[in-house]
Amino acid sequence: MDEPPSTTEPPSEPAEPRPSGRHTGAAANAHKGSPSGAAIELADPHGLLDAAQREELSRMCACALEVLNTTGSVRAKLVADTEMAAAHEQYSNVPGTTDVLTFDMSENDNGACDLDVDLLICVDEACRQVAQRGHPVTHELTLYIVHGVLHCLGFDDHTDEDARAIHAEEDRVLSAIGIGRVYSGEREGAGA
Repeated sequence: MDEPPSTTEPPSEPAEPRPSGRHTGAAANAHKGSPSGAAIELADPHGLLDAAQREELSRMCACALEVLNTTGSVRAKLVADTEMAAAHEQYSNVPGTTDVLTFDMSENDNGACDLDVDLLICVDEACRQVAQRGHPVTHELTLYIVHGVLHCLGFDDHTDEDARAIHAEEDRVLSAIGIGRVYSGEREGAGA
């Protein structure tokens, strides 16, 4: 998993414009959390997933946000390697693609859990990972979205201890929504 970019500026094409009620079809699926919960807006402008996969991903992410007991909004844009590699270079000064880039747009400095986050999620990377891990691409993409949100909630993965903590929280959330371990479960199974 990649760390959040050092800038809080969103990508030049954010995960879609802020919710305005005009998103339909392949462009986005929006799921509101509970009345006090966070909402997820999923944008797939290039049709990288089919409609059933987009609906499943939106549903699982809404459930994950509910488990995290957060408020606010999460906008996740699904991209391919080319767009992700360009954003990775632009915002993190790292060449090549990655799984997720997180842009924390919140102005809360008081530790509040009111999310305002844009995520870039790489479907090509997810497809490579599921070929090795043997689970649906929607589970891998849910992991990426949960990982990005956890960064905005104060989790980090720069040290081994921090990485264990964020992966344990991913496991907790993904297990609570019926997916089970995705990343750390595979890693532990491989003897890491």
